Amino acid sequence: MKTTTQKVFDQLLDSFGPQHWWPGNSPLEVMVGAVLVQSTNWKNVEQALENLHASDAMDAARILALDEQELQQLLRPAGYYRRKTRRLRSLMQFFVEHYAGSIELMRRAKHFELRKQLLAVHGIGPETADAILLYALDKPAMVVDTYTHRVFARHGWVDFDADYHQLQAHLVSELPEDVSTYNELHALLVQVGKSYCRKVPRCEACPLVDMLPEGGVCAG
Repeated sequence: MKTTTQKVFDQLLDSFGPQHWWPGNSPLEVMVGAVLVQSTNWKNVEQALENLHASDAMDAARILALDEQELQQLLRPAGYYRRKTRRLRSLMQFFVEHYAGSIELMRRAKHFELRKQLLAVHGIGPETADAILLYALDKPAMVVDTYTHRVFARHGWVDFDADYHQLQAHLVSELPEDVSTYNELHALLVQVGKSYCRKVPRCEACPLVDMLPEGGVCAG
């Protein structure tokens, strides 16, 4: 018998099709993007990534070699550019010092040990760490975000006060441990969140409308 989360996955996949996430031309670019997308939208991140490519700086050592003000200007389109400059430099420093700037060495690290290390890096929280693990390193880390919380809380599957780890644990308990499933489900939930499960919900057209609580109205 399918779990609720598996049913959500199937219905969203039928409605939206594969999402082909995460946008990025390389694992390093995915890591950089995971930092830059904090508190902004992807369109803004794309411009900052283009700036790094145009400056031939899409490389950990080159990012660290840039003058701080120069890096700030490259990252400016992503917003909060001073903060993100510090965070990106901290991540690249960690990457170089602990893994010699090698994605392959990073991939060989044990999942939970690497996650612990990432969370110790300045500015790297659970969502960013899990995005790096899943999308850059192909490790089975279920990424959850505001959209995930909104969909699952409104349907009554988790409490509205559930934190990141409680929500993540709920999804993981109802899914097989599979990188491609985690990848696709996160992307699908972002899509349904943007299209239907907004701050003011559009339940009537949502692919998950038949899974709403009794009465057919979302819980909040």
